[in-house]
Amino acid sequence: MRAFVVSEYAHPAQIPVSQNAPEPTTAAGQVLVDVYSAGLNYFDILQSQGKYQVQPPRPFVLGSEFAGKIAQDSPIPEGCPFRPGDRVFGGGQGAYGEKVAAAWQNLVALPDNMSYDQGAGLYVTWPTSYEALVGRAELKPGEWVLVTASAGGVGIAAVQLAKALGAKVIAAAGSQEKLDISIRHGGADHGVNYSNEGWQKEVMKITGGKGVDVVYDPVGLIRDSLKCIAWKGRALVVGFAAGSIEKLSLNLVLLKNISIVGIHWGAYTRLEPSRVPVVWQALLELFSSGRAKPIVYPQTFPLERLADGLVALEQRKTWGKVIVHVRESDAKSKL
Repeated sequence: MRAFVVSEYAHPAQIPVSQNAPEPTTAAGQVLVDVYSAGLNYFDILQSQGKYQVQPPRPFVLGSEFAGKIAQDSPIPEGCPFRPGDRVFGGGQGAYGEKVAAAWQNLVALPDNMSYDQGAGLYVTWPTSYEALVGRAELKPGEWVLVTASAGGVGIAAVQLAKALGAKVIAAAGSQEKLDISIRHGGADHGVNYSNEGWQKEVMKITGGKGVDVVYDPVGLIRDSLKCIAWKGRALVVGFAAGSIEKLSLNLVLLKNISIVGIHWGAYTRLEPSRVPVVWQALLELFSSGRAKPIVYPQTFPLERLADGLVALEQRKTWGKVIVHVRESDAKSKL
C-alpha cells in the first residue's frame, strides 16, 4: 500500500512516500480502516525526527488522526459497534497510509453531514480544546479568554468552543491575516497581534483593565501572557509549537493568585477513560447544533505531497486544520 514510512529518523521533507508498504495487521480489539483523509499535526514533524514523547519502534507509518471507512476485510472484535463500510473518524498510529489498524474504542461514527476532510481533523484538536476549557479551566459564561495561535488547528477550535460556551474571546496571532481568519471563521470578539511589542496592554484595554480569566496557549507564550491575566486566572499549557519549552517565574503565580494548568488529552484513554465519551458527546452535540464547525485549510495535499503540507504547517503558513488526501472520495460536505 501507499504510506509515509519512517525507517530512519529524518525531517519529513527528506522522506519519500513508499509505494509498497506492507498493510497493517490487527491486534486484539483492533479494526482495519480504509483511510480517505488524515489530519496534519505539528507533533508529526517531531515524531519523524525521533523528538516526540511518543516514538513507536521503526519502521512505522507516520500520522495519528484520520477519517475513512471500516475496511471490508476488517475483523470485528466482540463489542465493536462498527461494521464494514461504516464511516468513522479517530486516532491511531499510521494515519498516513491507505489502511490503518486502530482500536475500535478510538473510533467515532462520522456524522452524516461531515466530509472525510472535516472528520480527519477532529480527533486530536477538538477534544483537546474542549477538555482544556471545560474540564481543566472550568470556563464560565461571560469570562474573558485569550487564545494564542488562534487561527491554527487547536486554536480556531478553542475560539469556537469558548464562544459556544458563552465566553468573550480575544484571538491572538502573529499577523492581521490570521486575526481576520480567527474573527471570520472562529467568531472571536477581538484580535491582538502578538508580534507587536506591548501587545498585552491592548488585552488589558479590551478587558477594561481586568485581564483575561483564561489563557489557552498551544505555542509557548504563557510567560508573556501572564502580563495580562486576571486575578484567579487559569493559564492552559496546551503545547510548545514555537519550539522551546518555557520556564516560569513562580512568584507571578503567587502574586496574581493564578493557576498554571496542563492538558494532555492523549493520556485520558489510559488514565481517565470514563471522561472520553462525555467529551465526545458534548462535541457531537455542538457540531449537530451548528454552534461549532470544523475549519479545514482550503489547500489540501495528496499523500505524495504530505511533506509539503507539514513544511507549510511548520512555517506557520496555514490556518485551520491541514488535511492530506490519502485516497479520493466522492463524499460531499453538507456543512
